[in-house]
Amino acid sequence: MTITRSGTTARSSKIVKHNGVVYLSGQVSEADTAAEQTREILAKVDTLLAEAGSDKTRLLQTVIWLSDMSYFAELNEVWNAWVPEGHAPARACGEAKLAREILKVEIIVTAACD
Repeated sequence: MTITRSGTTARSSKIVKHNGVVYLSGQVSEADTAAEQTREILAKVDTLLAEAGSDKTRLLQTVIWLSDMSYFAELNEVWNAWVPEGHAPARACGEAKLAREILKVEIIVTAACD
């Protein structure tokens, strides 16, 4: 079985495809608010999924990290508008210290692909 990677650096790949599944690395944004970060992140996810031959109707799982759970409502407002009805993935959301202080949201996506 073939594994393909793109956007690869010494540390990680932005996209890994294997056996009909695409795995995206954690996406972040440095926008001011959690809602703005979420919008920017989901736009990146759309672009990466398209590059991988997939889209948000094929989401399998997402893992979302918030630097503070007080951002949960902001995240969900943007998330709920983005996810197509009937295509919500399995989802986990928790609080974690993120890599840089400015980061409020990180989203990791797994989806089916061609």
